[in-house]
Amino acid sequence: MKVEIDMGTASGAKSAALDLEELLATRLLVQGNSGSGKSHLLRRLLEQSAPWVQQCVIDPEGDFVTLGDRFGHVVVDAQRTESELTRIAGRIRQHRVSTVLNLEGLDVEQQMRAAAAFLGGLFDAERDHWYPVLVVVDEAQLFAPAAAGEVSDEARKLSLGAMTNLMCRGRKRGLAGVIATQRLAKLAKNVAAEASNFLMGRTFLDIDMARAADLLGMDRRQAEMFRDLARGNFVALGPALSRRPLPLVIGPVETSARSSSPKLTPLPETPQDAHDLIFMPGADEPVRPVRRDPPPPVSTAAILAQLTKPKFEVPVPEQPVFAIIDEAEREAGIETVLREIIEDPDAGFRSDAVLYQDFLVRCRIRRVPGEPLALPAFRRRLAVARAGVAPDSAGGDAWNIALSLSENLPDDLQGVFLLLARAAVMGAPTPSNAALARAYGTHSERRAQRLIAYFEEKGLVVLRTDFHGKRILAFPDLGCETAPADPLADDGEGTAAAAE
Repeated sequence: MKVEIDMGTASGAKSAALDLEELLATRLLVQGNSGSGKSHLLRRLLEQSAPWVQQCVIDPEGDFVTLGDRFGHVVVDAQRTESELTRIAGRIRQHRVSTVLNLEGLDVEQQMRAAAAFLGGLFDAERDHWYPVLVVVDEAQLFAPAAAGEVSDEARKLSLGAMTNLMCRGRKRGLAGVIATQRLAKLAKNVAAEASNFLMGRTFLDIDMARAADLLGMDRRQAEMFRDLARGNFVALGPALSRRPLPLVIGPVETSARSSSPKLTPLPETPQDAHDLIFMPGADEPVRPVRRDPPPPVSTAAILAQLTKPKFEVPVPEQPVFAIIDEAEREAGIETVLREIIEDPDAGFRSDAVLYQDFLVRCRIRRVPGEPLALPAFRRRLAVARAGVAPDSAGGDAWNIALSLSENLPDDLQGVFLLLARAAVMGAPTPSNAALARAYGTHSERRAQRLIAYFEEKGLVVLRTDFHGKRILAFPDLGCETAPADPLADDGEGTAAAAE
């Protein structure tokens, strides 16, 4: 049976008819800024279709409860438990009663949870009760937000899942979603994309006008028309409305919302006793608790005197509460553990995080006193240890400058730089590519060559070769250079040369 309801007047003074049976199969999306007539449109749709199809309205502001006086809708107060709302929704489908779920008075998260429970009950009804239902959701961006907001992730997932089920899978269960939103950009795309019918009202933001034009198949240059739409004027498109974008004006309604747009009214005449009316309590005015006056402010001199007052000194115990840590013993234990890690042939090819865990375990085994090194300090000590110089035996201004320069390098490059700097300070031969690759934690000698090029780009070293083709690295900031050495020497030879 084909039922057409009158939505108002289309262009050319023709009646704007909406195919109700087609709407049940293809769903509807309404978009318009606040004050564009969006709620008026939904009310017109509900009033015209009330005799033909069961209706369920998700009403966050309590504007549609007046439908019960004229069309017999049962108002369901959402201030109930979620399980109770789910059971009520199942009975609504069983007995085919039109209802309005009033969410007024709840905060946003409570509204999302209540709407999710109610829609879940409609969706999970028994197959014998899958009668056609027009499910209207006002302010749909609250229940299917495009991005996470101030509500909890659990509430957002519940509400978004219920809205997705309504728009994506509800058709086979007889549920026809009609969602209205102030902004398309705030509505989840997977929910909006399931609607095949659109009614676009006035909007001003470029992103919303562009999305509205895309949904209606209009040119981007035509999107400016949405700024000029008057209140109650919409552009319709869809199989239930029109095959081409059709401007229409929504017709009048029989019921009205409990709240409406504010109207200017003339101010009353100022009474003679206005002062007494404001500052004197009325006879029937409830008595409220008196607010206590704040304490008088403290003078600056009193604050300074309090700050300069000698503090109570805690007596020093004769014996220390905690055991005194021998720093020399602690440093010796840390150096021993670092040396064990460096001597491991596979340590050069492990990440700093893995080596740090090994370091902590070894410190516990050796009972190194005091707090263990933090990860940044461990990386620094490991880089110095890989260079083969203990902090207490390095000495010299050149080596201290090298340590300072290495602090500006990435953690994985500090050990390689200090290895080269140590060879230059000691006048030792330049480490081979194989030795540098192992210090960097790789088997690739080409990568070692690129490390030297990187240091040269930073202005830390100057690379040159002698007449025999051997490599020499000069450090301008240190005032020294390495002895000539063959860069292609094998790993053992390069390591031995660097250790001399």
